[in-house]
Amino acid sequence: MSIRVLLADDHPVVRAGLRAVLATEPDLEIVGEVSTPDAAVHAAAELSPDVVLMDLQFGVAETGADATRRICAAPGAPAVLVLTNYDSDADILSAVEAGAGGYLLKDSAADELIAAVRAAAAGESALAPTITSRLLARIRSPRPALTPRELDVLVLAAEGLGNAAIAERLFLSEATVKSHLAHVYDKLGVASRSAAVAAARTAGMLR
Repeated sequence: MSIRVLLADDHPVVRAGLRAVLATEPDLEIVGEVSTPDAAVHAAAELSPDVVLMDLQFGVAETGADATRRICAAPGAPAVLVLTNYDSDADILSAVEAGAGGYLLKDSAADELIAAVRAAAAGESALAPTITSRLLARIRSPRPALTPRELDVLVLAAEGLGNAAIAERLFLSEATVKSHLAHVYDKLGVASRSAAVAAARTAGMLR
């Protein structure tokens, strides 16, 4: 019985490459490909894939993590395997928190990708060795851990958004955003937004 795979990536060349790699395996069947997170959610419901290969960044406001959360919330949801260029703590945590069963980088070898698709379809975790190492290092490291929401706020702060814009994007009050930032400063031992962003990037929490 074939493993049904849906490709979700906004770059046609990437989708073509993935299709070429997966087509070499008789037990893998590409049932569709989409270029936006919203289309991925609808295709996952309509095409009933076993695995969704999901990019994280699509050039639109909604991310692959957002789409993953929506897909995984549905009854009988397929496994979602994130395939991305990004390996920051914020990206990894957002994907895992959203329900992704695997996380690979786009420079992974073809056999690693194929094995991950099969593992995800079987309900197993499929993390790239580099991602596993990052997570283990995070667990073992004494450095302060930011909550997913604190990371969300810091990511947007790193993009240059002010408190009001961050509050609007995350559906929070400005007071809550300020509170999150205060906690971030305290945990990172800094006193400003720019210092927090720099410290988080040095620690691998941000891209």
